[in-house]
Amino acid sequence: MSRNPVRGLAVVSATAVTAVGSVVGVASADTARPHDAEATAPDATLLADIPVGQQAHVQTASLKQQADTQAVAADAGARKDAEEAARKAAAKTATQKKAAAEKAKQKAGTTASQDASGFPVQSTYTVAQIQAIARQMMAADQYQCFSNIVEHESTWNYHAVNPSSGAYGLVQALPGSKMASAGADWQTNPATQIKWGLGYMNSVYGSPCQAWAFWQVHHAY
Repeated sequence: MSRNPVRGLAVVSATAVTAVGSVVGVASADTARPHDAEATAPDATLLADIPVGQQAHVQTASLKQQADTQAVAADAGARKDAEEAARKAAAKTATQKKAAAEKAKQKAGTTASQDASGFPVQSTYTVAQIQAIARQMMAADQYQCFSNIVEHESTWNYHAVNPSSGAYGLVQALPGSKMASAGADWQTNPATQIKWGLGYMNSVYGSPCQAWAFWQVHHAY
């Protein structure tokens, strides 16, 4: 028997195998392409991937979220501005109240000096009596300053006279006759002298303590 038929069968078989392999290879390649495309697709959903009917809804939701975020930021900024304004207003009010209180104290001292005539007139006065009168005629926080000035000017002697200038009395008014505006008895009544001295310090310096501050620098007032 000839060997050619066998060889022919072998060739046919090889051709068939090759054909099958080609078909399988084509099928495998065709199957791989969709998987490769799927692997490289982005995870994020693009607006174009959303159905047309839902795109407007998605855009509206995004704009609303942005608007809400901006509103929260605006509220926080407005709240901060309001708190800052409240702090400034409170500080201003406190300053005004303090100034009003100081003014009231000064006014109280001036008003008290108008009561000099309420003290009984005596032929003579001790230092303690004069100091007691002075305490009653001015605000408590101003007395020590007033006392410091009087101590340096006259050592609480309501008859004290400066031999060189002629200044007279507890507060050494120059001339002494200036004190007549507070009372005709300015030469003999310490209450009248205190009234005038307190009024002078309030009008020129603002208060006895401010007059004392000036005195410490200039040794006069």
